[in-house]
Amino acid sequence: MKKVLFILVALFVATATAAFAADPVKIGLMGPMTGSWASEGQEMKQVLDLLCEELNAKGGLMGQKVAVVSEDDGGDPRTASLAAQRLATQGIAAVIGTYGSAVTEATQNIYNEAKIIQVANGSTAIRLTEKGLKYFFRTCPRDDEQAKVAAATIEKLGVKKLAILHDNSTYAKGLAEEAKGLLAGKKGLEIVFFDALTPKEQDYTAILTKMKAAGPDFVFFTGYYGEGGLLLKQKRQMNWNVPFMGGDATNNPDLVKIAGKEAAAGFYFLSPPLPKDLPTQEAKAFLAAFTKKYGNPPNSIYPVLAGDGFRVITHAIAETKSTDPEKLAKYLKTELKEFPGLTGKISFNDKGDRIGEVYKVYKVNAEGQFILEP
Repeated sequence: MKKVLFILVALFVATATAAFAADPVKIGLMGPMTGSWASEGQEMKQVLDLLCEELNAKGGLMGQKVAVVSEDDGGDPRTASLAAQRLATQGIAAVIGTYGSAVTEATQNIYNEAKIIQVANGSTAIRLTEKGLKYFFRTCPRDDEQAKVAAATIEKLGVKKLAILHDNSTYAKGLAEEAKGLLAGKKGLEIVFFDALTPKEQDYTAILTKMKAAGPDFVFFTGYYGEGGLLLKQKRQMNWNVPFMGGDATNNPDLVKIAGKEAAAGFYFLSPPLPKDLPTQEAKAFLAAFTKKYGNPPNSIYPVLAGDGFRVITHAIAETKSTDPEKLAKYLKTELKEFPGLTGKISFNDKGDRIGEVYKVYKVNAEGQFILEP
């Protein structure tokens, strides 16, 4: 009898273990693992892998293991749409990502039609949450909030003649137009240049020469860090010492590597608080765990914002005891209040936008470090 009982208990444990292993709660991750933004995507994966490991150590969700299913969007809209189609067929409860606004926009309808919750981490373009998509959220703020901080900073610095340069992408053009709208007609300030460069080129001396001829005393560049680093490097080579400020997409240490420390010194940029400046105990504990696992803290805030996406969606699953997208969307919009995120308190409005002010102003010092402005 004891032998039979032992066999039955062993079978029960084996069955339960197999069920735990066979039916994980799947959370998708879509990020630029390759391409010009690969450093962002690779850190996004590291962050989610760590958080998933920690969650499973605590028992997972609803008695099930949690698994992260990753797809590379290459920082490209067409590649992203294919990645989204693959993820949508893999039984994911939600997807985290992605970094670029135009890349996210190429995937929104795919996830919405599949009724999959999407939480973007770096896609700040305003129109992404103006479409009435039920299942779209983001842990990053919007460009209209960023433009307000940009305009206030430009006025505070006493700029008289402003140049605004974008790259025609959904994000960069939208931010440029928002800033232009806020600053046009301001007494004592003239917008003397408003134009776009072509992304992923290697020589921007032509657009820099054209911009220099307009005579600005300050340049606001709303594109990405790769082009930003080249602009800083090449304007120094031209002996043009006009100060530059970038939008939040210039926030990446690779900007300094591309430009060189001397050319990057004095560059301003807007960003949610960098990992090193996050004040919460949750953030400090996470950064310590990340550093222990990977040997260094995260270089960028956007992977941490991806982590916040993972944390809010797994919290919603735990609270609702469900992966039903209707229940999760309702919970995130109506019941999640001031969740203690890694990047601060998180709540969402009816559009899926994060509520509250997030943006700060940073300046690059002579050592190439990003210093929070008072």
